[in-house]
Amino acid sequence: MAELTVERAETGVVTLTLNRPDSLNSLSFSLKDALRDALTELAADPACRAIVLAGAGRGFCAGQDLREHVATLSSGADPMRTVREHYTPIAATLGAMPKPVVAAVRGTAAGAGAALAFLADFRIGGPATKFVMSFAGVGLAGDTGISWTLPRLVGLAKATELTLLGTPVGAAEAHRLGLLTRLVDTDDAVLPAALELATTLAAGPTVAYAQLKRELATGAGGTLADALVVEAEAQATAGATADHREAVDAFLAKRTPSFGGA
Repeated sequence: MAELTVERAETGVVTLTLNRPDSLNSLSFSLKDALRDALTELAADPACRAIVLAGAGRGFCAGQDLREHVATLSSGADPMRTVREHYTPIAATLGAMPKPVVAAVRGTAAGAGAALAFLADFRIGGPATKFVMSFAGVGLAGDTGISWTLPRLVGLAKATELTLLGTPVGAAEAHRLGLLTRLVDTDDAVLPAALELATTLAAGPTVAYAQLKRELATGAGGTLADALVVEAEAQATAGATADHREAVDAFLAKRTPSFGGA
């Protein structure tokens, strides 16, 4: 059984499903290899217009496979090698993904699993959704970009509380804090809602989306001068696309534009 399943829809939506449901989709070496390589491929694939990241079964992702981690410790190998080989490149690729990413967060997202969700552009959850920043509970610091994403989502003070104390965040509180973009009524509705949103995004001007994401990443932590430089570059890129011309033509013709992603 593949630990990561990849499903491609005709709409351009690609669904990546962490597929280790018996361990709440904990991240084994092989799953991390597959996820890193799939994300790298999709980032460069023009046929992929939006990504859904999901977990099989009742949980999104429990984070690092601790049994595998213990075995690595016992073997005398470097247990933190996986940060350099897996978590860091996965986070870097997701954070710079030039197309929208929607996380379907059904059930628990803990540790690196929560960090993966936070790197998505949108997070859809249900009543059972729960985030746990569990790093300190096992005597470790954070990884997978959580020190970058979490303060931007909830502020430094709340991020400090959640990471140092490991306080679980339930669905309603996660929605209030902005950890969830949308909270649906049932857990069974999480994946369909994520797919619906991704399908809408895939039909949009994906080059412009990529440039907007680039602008926001710069503006969130840079100076106004940094932001203005990136905005000028981004507008030059978006303004030269067929999608921009199509939108202008559609406006003049009073019709709905049809975007091709170029």
